[in-house]
This record gives sequence, structure tokens and C-alpha cells, in this order.
Amino acid sequence: MPLFDHLGELRRRLTIVVVSVFAAAIVLYFATPVVLDILEDPIRSFVPDGKFYITTTLGGFGLRFSLAIKMAVVMCTPMIIWQILAFFLPALRPNERKWVVPTVLASTVLFFLGAIFCYFIIIPAGFEWLIGETSAVATALPDLENYVNMELLFMIGFGVAFELPLIIFYLSVFHIVSYAAFRGAWRYVYVGLLVGSAVITPDGSPVTLGLMYGALLSLYEISLAIARVVITAREGKEGLFVSRLDLFSDDEDDEE
Repeated sequence: MPLFDHLGELRRRLTIVVVSVFAAAIVLYFATPVVLDILEDPIRSFVPDGKFYITTTLGGFGLRFSLAIKMAVVMCTPMIIWQILAFFLPALRPNERKWVVPTVLASTVLFFLGAIFCYFIIIPAGFEWLIGETSAVATALPDLENYVNMELLFMIGFGVAFELPLIIFYLSVFHIVSYAAFRGAWRYVYVGLLVGSAVITPDGSPVTLGLMYGALLSLYEISLAIARVVITAREGKEGLFVSRLDLFSDDEDDEE
């Protein structure tokens, strides 16, 4: 299509995203008491007296509005991913288009798995440690807006981090980086994942850092195992060494 037609298509898809998020935010604004109760549940037992506070006049409205927008973006994630991929769909070859729907489904599932894992595993352990550190030096006055924003950062961070298997899988299967290069450079990858875990975790505590690192290592190894099965079944073991980008080529001899 001509440039202006591309821009028109982009505007149409952005309009769909904005209108959808806005409509979802309106609905979620009225549901924020229920959402807040769900978000408070895993950390309430660690808060002194189990009570949260809002210390400003506009704090309640600001919290509800902010939470509604953030939750609307999260809930609309599948639609947003689809709109992005659909914009590029006409430029893909027929054999590439078959990956679009599985990609949308896989990325959505992985994001929500990361958020759920964070909600049930990371948040209780992380907030117990953080609140314990605060109580050791001062009396904690739990500000609801601060706690909820921190909790959402945790969940979004883990949701994004759980997209790692999809990225590794595609890099390997499409031979952008060979499977052998990933396997041979495992030392660098492990260190990189540790640094990435430290950057992604919003609090920097050793508890959440360790749990994030363990989750990313597991996901990395699982994604490589799946990629190996797919590549071997399609191309044989020779496909494990095919790469369009020869990174860590010196380490390919380490492949078993």
C-alpha cells in the first residue's frame, strides 16, 4: 500500500486499541473495590493490623483511576498484541502467517502465567521481607497507593519476563541465532539473566531477585529444550548449528 494508506491503517488500529482500553477502564473503575481487595489479599497478613491507609484527599480517586487504566491495559493485552501483529500481517509470507495466531496465544498465556506466578509466589515472599525490613527500623504506615503500585510493577515485570521462552524459541527455530550458540554460551546467558532479574525486579531485594532468577533460568532451559525438539524433528541435528547470525561461534564445539 502507499505510505498514507499504511498510516491510515496504523491510525485505525491505534484507535481500536485506545477505545478498547478506555471502555475497559470505565468498567474497571467501578470494579476497583473488588480488584483492590484481590490485590490486598496476599499481603494483608504482613501489614500491621491488616489495615491500609490513604493520606491525601484525592488519593482514593487517583488510585481508582490509575488502577482502572493499568488493569484495562493488562486485560486488553491479547487484543493489543493482535492489533500489532495484524498491522504487519500483509507483509508476511504465507508460511510465516501461520505463526501469528500461535504467537498471540503463546505470548498472552505466558504474560498471564508470569503475573499469576508473581501474585501467588513472589508477592507474599517479597512483601513479607520488605515489610519486615521496614518494621525493624520504624513503624510501618502502609500507604495503599504505594503498595498497590509496587504490586502491579511486580506482576507486570514478571509477565514481561515470562515472554523469554517465546523469544528464545523463535530466535532458535528461525535460525537467527543457532541452538548450538545458545547452548555453548550458557555461561554468558546465565550471567545476563541474573543482571536482567536485578533490573526487572522493582525492589531489588534478594528474595524477589532469587525467585525471578530461578524462574527465568527454568524458562530459558525449557524453551531451549522445546526448540531442540522442533528443530531436530524438522531438520535433523544439523539444524541445531544453522545460524544467520554467528554469535559465540567458538563455543559451538561444546554442543553434545
